[in-house]
Amino acid sequence: MKATKFEKNRVNFAEFEADVSPAKLLEVLALPGVGIGLPGTTFFNIDVLSPAKTVGKGRTNLTFIKPDIVQVDATTPYASFNRQNSPQRNPVIQMHFEPSAYGITSISNYVMVFSVESLAPVNFNLAGYAGSGIVGGGTRTLNGKQTLSITFKNVPPTQQLYGYLEQTSGSAWTYYSTVIRFPFLILQPIAHL
Repeated sequence: MKATKFEKNRVNFAEFEADVSPAKLLEVLALPGVGIGLPGTTFFNIDVLSPAKTVGKGRTNLTFIKPDIVQVDATTPYASFNRQNSPQRNPVIQMHFEPSAYGITSISNYVMVFSVESLAPVNFNLAGYAGSGIVGGGTRTLNGKQTLSITFKNVPPTQQLYGYLEQTSGSAWTYYSTVIRFPFLILQPIAHL
């Protein structure tokens, strides 16, 4: 059977380079000398939003500011942005997340991961708000397939949080999805009685 033009555009997310290594994330979240990190799997994902699924539970949603195109019927749905086409307003992809809507009842840490791609260098501001500690925000430069992540520490279940990726300069880029997940599992040794 012949592949359609959209099937030829399937994106392999395994090719995306992560901006934060598991060791760095463990360093940020673990107490020194008391934890062993286990690599995360999709089991730890809370939700994945994309141009084809823009709303999650409660008030969890995506906000698109100044996209050039949003293509939801592609094999891999995407939104493309280009600051050169909107110089009066920086393009932004933003995710809001409501922990209590997912049944979360305790203070938790979260990682928000944006999957994006560019064919030339693009500069971003990665930031967010959670009423508490945020790790991993700041200026980022992207060139190629990459995930950009921001970590939210000690968030109460009733606190809504958001993270965003704002283009500040550079060429066109493509957004595929945002994952909100728990960080890697950290095991602590049992103290001897």
